[in-house]
Amino acid sequence: MLTRRQVVQGATGQYDRFAELVESVTDGWDTPTRCTKWRVRDVAAHVVGNAVDTAAGTIGTRTPDEQAVALAHHEPAELAAMLREANAKLRAALSTLDDQRWAKPSGVRGRTVGNGVLTLWYDAYVHGDDIRAALGREPERGSGLTAAVHWVAESLRQKGWGPARLELRGFGPVDIGSGGDTVEADALEFVLTASGRRDPAALGLGGDVNVYSR
Repeated sequence: MLTRRQVVQGATGQYDRFAELVESVTDGWDTPTRCTKWRVRDVAAHVVGNAVDTAAGTIGTRTPDEQAVALAHHEPAELAAMLREANAKLRAALSTLDDQRWAKPSGVRGRTVGNGVLTLWYDAYVHGDDIRAALGREPERGSGLTAAVHWVAESLRQKGWGPARLELRGFGPVDIGSGGDTVEADALEFVLTASGRRDPAALGLGGDVNVYSR
């Protein structure tokens, strides 16, 4: 389990890295990504929109597509500056939370505040990977991948997937329920598969492993 401090530091640190990533895009801003109908600029706009809405206390009032439409006209440096401004507010606000507030419902249905912050971390990490993949760059692993595995595993538990034991290279075993088959995979490949970015058949899994499927 990740602690409250780890999640807060991880999410805001991921936003720092995402701002650097966006700022580094000097060519390919309109490159299509594996996110349907989204270019690199749309992916960046959504992530920045998430941070801006969270800092303003309005998270959940705009869909990802609405965030992308609202902000995708900005250039990389502008979006990076917006993200850094929102992230400074988030650092200050999140650092004041105690365990009781962490466990309370957030502004997004079905999520606690703590799970909401973990979701922001996951979202920034996996969309950063979307941008890197579109631009032909190497993936980033580290703490962002750890957060993504935790988020995906918890989301699969909530939707009733499993039981299964995940033996993830570069991460370690994760149990979803008790018993079930063992799934062996690279940690990043499993995250990409469970978030609908890879064909689950490559891991011997069915379409129900997608956290976004109903």
